[in-house]
Amino acid sequence: MLFRVFDQGELPILFSALTARHEVIGPVEAGVDRHGKPFYAFEPATDFRALRLAYTTTKLPAKRYFLPCREDLATFRTSGSDWSKTVEYNVDRPRVFFGLHACDINALNKLDKVLTGGDYPMPWYAAKRRNMFIVGVDCEPQPSCFCRSMGADTALSGFDLFLTGIGDRYFAEILSNNAYNLLRGIRAVEPGEEEHVLYRRAVAEKTRKYTARVDTTDLTKILDMEFESPVWKSWGEKCLSCGSCAAVCPTCYCYGVEETVDIDLSVARKTKTLYSCNLVDFAQVAGGHNFRPESHSRLKYRYYHKHRGFVEAYEESLCTGCGRCGETCLAGINVPDVIASVRGEGGA
Repeated sequence: MLFRVFDQGELPILFSALTARHEVIGPVEAGVDRHGKPFYAFEPATDFRALRLAYTTTKLPAKRYFLPCREDLATFRTSGSDWSKTVEYNVDRPRVFFGLHACDINALNKLDKVLTGGDYPMPWYAAKRRNMFIVGVDCEPQPSCFCRSMGADTALSGFDLFLTGIGDRYFAEILSNNAYNLLRGIRAVEPGEEEHVLYRRAVAEKTRKYTARVDTTDLTKILDMEFESPVWKSWGEKCLSCGSCAAVCPTCYCYGVEETVDIDLSVARKTKTLYSCNLVDFAQVAGGHNFRPESHSRLKYRYYHKHRGFVEAYEESLCTGCGRCGETCLAGINVPDVIASVRGEGGA
């Protein structure tokens, strides 16, 4: 890994160089909540002044650009005795993501393990991940963030350029040739001992600000031992089975496929729709039998997939600790409280 340092005033020049050739997606202010506080979204941006690189977090993750909520996978058309099939990967250009936090970068890394490196890769996802340039920025930990507990507060891969503010300058980590060549267009220099000290100080200050924590010590074993724990029913009684947690989660990838045919039989479509394992019909099969008719069972299996099954398959949790699910849940269910209760450290 290479490092460079440059003045913050150089960043708009980098941004302009990227927008000249690519579509750039970045954090922008999307509105204000009922408390008058701004909330943010990843949206296309052509003006550097529209970016909010000091944003807290976005309500929806960057996942929606790779796993859209609804997406046509294939279209079939008939004309007389002939028929044709069209497969669209729904991407027409390379994209730049400017300003992703480490937890969201790690979320894409986790999705890659399943959707590009797994036994059943998804070409629609892979097409959107190809030819992508990612600029990461460091973040200010929020009360709901527990990404440090999940090992997702630092990104070691999955980006081209990662920026950490050190006063009026940026400390840049470079992971790709494209990023290295991009920085040649501005005044960037190798860091000295002073910049190394400032960087370590910035990292230590960020670490100090984490207040939400999850104890992951032997968590997979504890989840196995507490599979029948009554706390799951307590949380299930609160769960509304609305699926909001999966909608905002940067790593939930469960989906369903629906086939529709026009009434004149001339056109048919195969459409993928993101789904949630908390929805009441998620485990319903042909014949109408539902393997998980109760909300506590569905909630429990969601946690087991994140913190048990994925760990067994990939030796890491599927959760990044971004805290979006707890912030969004209308019933106030959040990962730190649920895991603490399973460990016997708190009540549901």
